[in-house]
Amino acid sequence: MSIEGFEPVRIGVVGLGHFGRQHALTLAGLTEANLVALVARRQASLDAVRERLPGVAGWLDLEAAIARSEAEAWVVASSTSSHVSITKTLLAAGKTVLLEKPVADNLADAESLAPLVKSDSRNLMLGHIVLFNSEFLALADEAGRRGPITHISCARHRPTANVAKFPGENPMHLTMVHDLYAALALVKRAEPIGFSSQIHRTRSGACDLVLAQLCWSNGLLASFAASFLTPEGMPGNGYDLMEVFGQGWAARTRSNPRPIEVWDERANWPMALEIRADPSGPSGMMAAELRTFCRVVRGLQSVPLGATYADAIQVQRWMDRLQACWKSDADLH
Repeated sequence: MSIEGFEPVRIGVVGLGHFGRQHALTLAGLTEANLVALVARRQASLDAVRERLPGVAGWLDLEAAIARSEAEAWVVASSTSSHVSITKTLLAAGKTVLLEKPVADNLADAESLAPLVKSDSRNLMLGHIVLFNSEFLALADEAGRRGPITHISCARHRPTANVAKFPGENPMHLTMVHDLYAALALVKRAEPIGFSSQIHRTRSGACDLVLAQLCWSNGLLASFAASFLTPEGMPGNGYDLMEVFGQGWAARTRSNPRPIEVWDERANWPMALEIRADPSGPSGMMAAELRTFCRVVRGLQSVPLGATYADAIQVQRWMDRLQACWKSDADLH
């Protein structure tokens, strides 16, 4: 089936954790896409989605999936540590890739993809759904219309359980990275001149809070907070807040949780993020991102500002500079 001559893109998904499942379910409902392959580390992960995605072939081996499926493009939603190796394999096979954030957990690994990425990044798009969030797009339009930005303030707080759920991850790489990409888009890729950052650790040594500050030559100041600090009684995806100030104007978005609440034994937020991944009618920022990716694959548009490989490397450098500011516990006492 096609839309006005648009041939649906045959897509596979690598990684079937929470976000990978969301990608797969969303793709299954998009007219622009044809979900043809799933790759996971464990058979149990494939079995868990079989009922909702009947007929979609699954593999435990990426090379076999590339050879035997008809996928021309892939979404990589695996663990951060596996991003580069999987993406290298796919790019070397001539596939177009949507890679979930961040590219890698260090700059050197991220830069190792460069020889395989086309100069305009048309074979590699970064997955940062916040760039497709309706509130952020409206905020970016307002900022572009109203004039220079003086201050950006962002907060992304997630449950304390994330410390155990994502061992070895820190809030900068897991969540703050979204706001760094959003800031890059708002300042149109301008490079900061100042970097500072601080962290807090749990008694076991895990990082559960990151604060960061950037400044630009035009006087713009930006502050970022990301944590694993919200208690059980708060939304399961924590909450997000972005505030932007200019000369004579200000804007605020609260994109998470979305404004639908349900109560039974306790309050819950069925649509904490702007994501509805139901194959019968996906909508929200992930659906918008994947539709954009399909158009990129078909050559109908370029990779958007903030989602190119060059953008990813720029933000990865920012994170490296900020992480270099972190002090050890001994330095803080």
